Amino acid sequence: MKQTLIIFTSLLTSFNLLGQTSYSGFIDKYPIELVTNIYSDGDARAVYVYSDHDDPIIINGKLKQDTLTLFEKDSIGKNKATLTFKNFNPNAGKIEGLWTELHSNKQLTISLTKIFEIDYGDSIEWKNKELIQSVALKDKYFKLIISKEKESFYARVAGIKIFEKKTDKLIQQINLECQILGLDNVSVGDYNFDGISEFSVFEQSYAGPNTSSLYFLYNPKTGNFFESGFRGTSLSFDSKTKRIHEHNQCCAGKSHMSAEYKVVNNKMVLIKKTCLEYDDKIEDFKKVKCD
Repeated sequence: MKQTLIIFTSLLTSFNLLGQTSYSGFIDKYPIELVTNIYSDGDARAVYVYSDHDDPIIINGKLKQDTLTLFEKDSIGKNKATLTFKNFNPNAGKIEGLWTELHSNKQLTISLTKIFEIDYGDSIEWKNKELIQSVALKDKYFKLIISKEKESFYARVAGIKIFEKKTDKLIQQINLECQILGLDNVSVGDYNFDGISEFSVFEQSYAGPNTSSLYFLYNPKTGNFFESGFRGTSLSFDSKTKRIHEHNQCCAGKSHMSAEYKVVNNKMVLIKKTCLEYDDKIEDFKKVKCD
């Protein structure tokens, strides 16, 4: 990604299939890569990264008729630049557009060529395509490794690569088996409350709002990340109280489990657990024994 500006836009079909397409090319003289994906209602998301610092910038936009417009915002949420693609065709081998700075009206041309498309279907097979993520650490950025097996309709996350910013040096590669969300598979946070930013990878969605992720902690001695072993449903991390909270909902919202953990020697230690079930007789939730 050196000397490269990388852009991602999000596109979903009407039944929420990721239809991502990867492009490479230029904005003016600056090399770029682009992955497109638009929602069925025309809403679009994008992330672009300047190669000088490799910090992803999330931008949102809209595909209206045949024009795709993406907005870059400043630190207070005000639009400061647009990327506009007229006559946008996701099936085309090449797309062209304009980058416009709104304050000065300065414009630069965008010219891109399709590299690959993340297609779906039981008979399709491909391996090791890479997608940059919408978040990064202070000195590192991430790319998902995704693969598609025959007789499996969807692609899966097969791994993650961790790169050093500016030099694009590959620091670490980790094999995974996770559900693909595209550019939002990775999140960052301080998961063991040691003051060091780490990362997690979305693993799976389940019935209702329940999800799971894999959490990776940093070892300052080796300079590498390791899988924490943290397990739970829809975990959230409170940096103020230094507690991990878990919530599991089932049975159309009639059953809830909540748990609180502390971290000791990089292990989750249960503090308390509460289970509630809805009682039709009293028309309210009541505490029950947790399994």
